[in-house]
Amino acid sequence: MRTDSTTAFGVTLNVIASILFALLFAYTPLLSALMGGEIYGWRMVLTFPCLTLFILFRGYWPQVVAIYRRLFGERYFWPTHLLSSFMLGVQLWLFMWAPGNGYGLAVSLGYFMMPITMVIVGRIVFQDRMSRFQQIACLLAVLGILNQLAISQTLAWPTLVVCVGYPVYFWLRRKTDTNNIGGLWFDMLLSLPVSGYFILQGGYVIGELASSLHIVWLVAGMGLLSALALGFQALSAPLLNLSLFGLLVYVEPVLLLAVSLLLGDVISLAEWPTYIAIWLAVVVLMLEGIRSLKRQRAVRTGVLAVTSIKC
Repeated sequence: MRTDSTTAFGVTLNVIASILFALLFAYTPLLSALMGGEIYGWRMVLTFPCLTLFILFRGYWPQVVAIYRRLFGERYFWPTHLLSSFMLGVQLWLFMWAPGNGYGLAVSLGYFMMPITMVIVGRIVFQDRMSRFQQIACLLAVLGILNQLAISQTLAWPTLVVCVGYPVYFWLRRKTDTNNIGGLWFDMLLSLPVSGYFILQGGYVIGELASSLHIVWLVAGMGLLSALALGFQALSAPLLNLSLFGLLVYVEPVLLLAVSLLLGDVISLAEWPTYIAIWLAVVVLMLEGIRSLKRQRAVRTGVLAVTSIKC
């Protein structure tokens, strides 16, 4: 049973993870001498060992073993897992590439829209019921998208990659029953050859090893930030119920938006209705999450009261 102090600790860990992800987003301009692919490659290579140690020490290795056995026992498991790995790799590459190439706002908008598109995917693919709050949020999001389409005839491609790509990625992992940290480990493992290719093709960090340690320390710092962010997020999950964990998803895009504005991106006057509509949609989903948490607390309080009376 989760106590208030346990929940508060979980919230703290999750918020720290979101702050670290935002710092990682802001970190990329420091590596402007590197190509986006090389930055992505080093992030994967440096994060993977940390993820492996975390899985070993936290006792999640049986999940890895179970997926390994399925690789040789199920006919279509290899291609679906390669596709899953590719989709995750694209998202991680975009996260490191966008802020240094003028697409920070587009990516942050994609992260704001992602929970809404996940609700829509759940409704269409899994026939999940949409609550009244979710219906209102989706309507607001559609209004924001229509405004953006009226302005530019299209959404920026990084926005689409995030808000459509992530729901499809999670749908694929859910369909293949790999939606756990073991599945994430295998996705990253299969991405390592591509990461190595980007590192060797860029060659900047390797070329600087002998002459300058400055870039080496910067890359090492990026790896540390990435590993810590992933670790704090993973540690927070068991301490939070699903509703609260989902509610905290909205902290990260707010911080990414702030980072994008600090890096010099500007929201034009015509784009403000889009952002306001999306933000209102997020607020509606947050209100639903808060309402759900209050109901759970009320039920738990009622159960405790009945138990105390019986005692």
